[in-house]
Amino acid sequence: MQLSRFTSSPVVRVLSVALLLPLALAAKNFVKPVAKAAINYPAHDFHRDEKVAIAADPYDTQEKAKIFSVNFAEHGFLPVFFLVTNDGDQPISLANMEIELTTANRSRLTPTSPEDIYRRLSNPQANTKPSPFPIPHKTVKGTISQKEMDEIESSQFAAKAVEPHTTQSGFLFFDVGGISSPLAGALMDITGVADSNGRELLFFEIAMDKYLNAPKNP
Repeated sequence: MQLSRFTSSPVVRVLSVALLLPLALAAKNFVKPVAKAAINYPAHDFHRDEKVAIAADPYDTQEKAKIFSVNFAEHGFLPVFFLVTNDGDQPISLANMEIELTTANRSRLTPTSPEDIYRRLSNPQANTKPSPFPIPHKTVKGTISQKEMDEIESSQFAAKAVEPHTTQSGFLFFDVGGISSPLAGALMDITGVADSNGRELLFFEIAMDKYLNAPKNP
């Protein structure tokens, strides 16, 4: 009887919740943001004739980055939510799409692969920037957890096509270590998007200043 009264006391219930809450938060799975049509994001490029829009939404603030359990900024990575909207009546192909972020200081960055992100997280001194020489990467070793690997993998933009009247989305991760203010004056160029007949569309260009200069939500 004494044990029953003890475990049902308000103080014990509060303490139990306080102890379990961190465990629940630690166990939560990554949930990708709900994707709106690309034209609803400040930094976008819309090809009216082809009815295709592409947007880039950087997750460059602590508040936005809360969706991740991994602290990407701490490891020198900039997550960018990338969206492709096809408002046409035919599918478009992204199989040969290439993306490059050119900073104001002319650094040319391409999205970092999941394997290279794993390397950086397990070895903070690892260089993830592309090498001009075909040097094979070593097997990932270190402290990166399976949960972190799953989060990185599931968050990636991986679409190879966009069906009519739909939007595909996911994250790109750029290695901006050592670059101050990587977004100011930066341009994102996207090539290789093709129509249903395999004809490549004119390249897309997104000025990241559109994001930086957009009104901020209170």
